[in-house]
This record gives sequence, C-alpha cells and structure tokens, in this order.
Amino acid sequence: MIKQQKSLFWLALLICFFVPPVFAATGGVDLAHSFTGYAAIAIFVLAYALVMVEEKIHLRKSKPVLVAAGIIWVLIGWQYVQAGMPAQSEAAFRHTLLEFSELMLFLLVAMTYINALEERRLFDALRSWMVRKGFTYRQLFWLTGCLAFFISPVADNLTTALLMCAVVMKVAEGDKKFINLCCINIVVAANAGGAFSPFGDITSLMVWQAGFLHFAEFFALFIPSLVNFLVPALVMSWFVENRKPSAVLEDVELKRGALRILVLFLLTIATAVTCHAVLHLPPVLGMMTGLGYLQFFGYFLRVSLPGSLARKKALAERAGDEERIRSLGQVVPFDVFSRVARAEWDTLLFFYGVVMCVGGLGFIGYLAMLSDVLYTQWDATSANVVLGLISAVVDNIPVMFAVLTMQPEMSHGHWLLITLTAGVGGSLLSIGSAAGVALMGSARGAYTFIGHLKWAPVIFLGYVASILVHFWINSTSFSVFSAG
Repeated sequence: MIKQQKSLFWLALLICFFVPPVFAATGGVDLAHSFTGYAAIAIFVLAYALVMVEEKIHLRKSKPVLVAAGIIWVLIGWQYVQAGMPAQSEAAFRHTLLEFSELMLFLLVAMTYINALEERRLFDALRSWMVRKGFTYRQLFWLTGCLAFFISPVADNLTTALLMCAVVMKVAEGDKKFINLCCINIVVAANAGGAFSPFGDITSLMVWQAGFLHFAEFFALFIPSLVNFLVPALVMSWFVENRKPSAVLEDVELKRGALRILVLFLLTIATAVTCHAVLHLPPVLGMMTGLGYLQFFGYFLRVSLPGSLARKKALAERAGDEERIRSLGQVVPFDVFSRVARAEWDTLLFFYGVVMCVGGLGFIGYLAMLSDVLYTQWDATSANVVLGLISAVVDNIPVMFAVLTMQPEMSHGHWLLITLTAGVGGSLLSIGSAAGVALMGSARGAYTFIGHLKWAPVIFLGYVASILVHFWINSTSFSVFSAG
C-alpha cells in the first residue's frame, strides 16, 4: 500500500512537472501556480544563496547564476513546447538576451578604457601624488572619500573604490581601525557618486538605456547623493585620529598616451550621449564607436613605438642612466585586445545570469504579481525605499532589473528615487555592493563585514537624509510621469 502511494505521488509530481497547466487569459501558459514556477523560484534562491556566500566557499558568483538561468529557461521552454507555443518562449528569451547584450557591450567598452588607463599607469600616478603629499589621517579620510565620490560617476564605483583603497593601504599600513573607517567611507562615497551618473553604476546605466530617464535628469540626484555621502562621513571623521602617517615615497611615470586615452574616453562618453539624446539610438552604438577610437590610437602607439624608444634611449645614454636604458628594453607594445581580455568577465557573466534568471521569472508572471503588491497595494515611495534596503542584502542588479521588467507607472521623481535607493542602499552592508565585496578582499583583515555593520546606523541616517533631500529639491519631478 505504501509502495502504491509513493508511486502515485511520483506520478502526480511528474504530471505537474511535464504536463502544461491551463492557459492564462493572455494566451500564454500559466506557470506561476505550477511546479515549474515554484521550481524556478527555488533554483534562483539557491543560486543566489551561493552568490551571497562567495567569500566563504570561494565559488565565483557567475557560476551558480549561469546554471540557474539555463535551467529556468529550459523548464519554461519545455512547458511551451508541450503547449504547442515554442515561438512565445523563444521570443521572450531573445528579447531578454537583447537587453543584456546592449548593456554588456556598453560595460565591456567602459571596462576596456579603464583597464587601458590603468595599464598606462594613470591611476598609479594619482595614487603616488596623494601619498607623496603627506596628508594627515583626517585629510586622507576626506580626500579619498571626495575623490571616490567624484571619480565614480565616470570610472564606475568598483574601480574607484579599489583605487582609493590602494592609497589607504599604502599610507596607513597596519592601522586596521583607520583602514576600516576609510574603506567604509570609500564604499559609501563611491556608491553615492555612482548613483547620479548613468556611467557610475550598472543600475543607473540600466535605467538610462531603458529610456525612463534622460541623461541630464540623473544630475538631479547630485545633491541627494552628496548628502548620502556627507552625513556618515561627518560622523565617522570625528573618530579619525588627526596625526600624520610616516612618509612613503613613490615615483610613478605615466606611460606614453595615458592622457590622450583619457581624452578618448571622454569623447566616447560624449558620442554615446549624443547617439542616445540626439539620434535616439542605443548608447551602445556610441560606446562601440569609441572602442574604434581606442583601436586606432592603439595602432598609432604600436607603429610609433620604435621611434619613441630610440629617442628616449638616446637621452638616457647621454645622461648615463643605466636603469632607464634597462627599463626601456622591457617596454611592451600597447594592445587593445589584451585590455578587453582583462575586463571583469566574472561580473559580466554574473550580470548575464541574473538578467536571464529575472527575465525568466518575469516571463512566468512572478514580477507582475510582485509589481501588483509593491506598486498597487503599496505606494511607489514605500516600494522604492524598501527595494533600496533589500539591495543591501540582494545585489542591486536583480532588484533594478526586476523593477524595469515590471515597468510600473511612476513619475520621473519616483524613477529618480529608485535609481538613488538601489544605488546607495547597498552601502548599508559590506556585501551590499560590488565595491564593498571587492574591498573586503583588497583590505582583508582590516575591512570586515562586522566592522562595516557597526556603522550601519550612521549610514542609514545618510540613506534617509538623501531620500528626504530628494523629495525636497526635486518635488516638481513627482508630478511628471515617464513615458517609459
């Protein structure tokens, strides 16, 4: 009898899994209340649990979400094949893939430029200048924070945070208390700076490319973002000892073409903005054109390298500088594609996995249900504030992609609000943003999850203050609705 009951149970389970459920009113297959839908949620939750313990198990975050995305879409595809509607699931997958492809290519070009500037030692030169100036601890605290806030809108929050952390680690080696405070300040500043620029964070880039906000509209978040950074920084600065670290001398020479590559990067950004604002074409067109700028300049650097080396070697020989002559013999020609290879592929593949997972859950119908709860039963303000807090635990990429997939009817003010909260909400915990996770590895032992958590109440004050300031200075934007 028990054996028969078990057999009937597994038969029922197989029927739930493989037999398509009733058709929804829209003409699609209703998977939201089926075993397939529940399995998709369970797979995504399991994959994200593995992502959240990446530092403990040393499993790159891209691996679980890539597998989860594949399984979720296989389940969806199988059900639609059984229902005789494979074209619908195929079209949905292609649509989600197109959205990811535009963002991925955009990010790939930006990462290539940042890696090229790093290879040309521009960031090393900036770090060397800061170290040689002999700032006090308190001055260094404010300088690294302010630079993180103003560099991240262009160079992205992750790269900026790593650069500023390298400065702090160089100057205050061994002083764990100061390094922890500085790293917290850098994470908050980098995330806040990234929120008011389409280029500063993946989430703001997603909102811009989706067309919910125009390029110039993001700068309405400058003051709220600044408040988000300044409130916790002012409190933490009182706990920084006002003494001078021991002087550290470091002489860094820029490689040939460093400043010209920076100019090309700015020109690339201008091209992307023009394509989107004037020609109404996707910004990725401008970014890929900008990659062509860098390739042409890379060609110029390669063909002119022998002549440049000959001139520098002649000068070094006249000066009798043997070390300079030796270093010139080790110069490697600039290669654009080696910069592409150095892009953060784990981040890009993680981005793909998350977008495809969330896209699959959205196609099943769960995002429509979530949108009904958040933006119909609740008001948009409460929903956006809570989603910002959720992004401190769950990465802001799936949070923002879910909102964009829902496409709730919101004013420009509320689209700015979710851009702000998703961007800065991750600062509440060290695991809430890519910048925080990266610095836990870079400043291992000094900057920790618990060390950051102790200052979470102060960071939360900045979070609340930035929202209130946004409502105050951007009040008129809440009456203007986005066309989507």
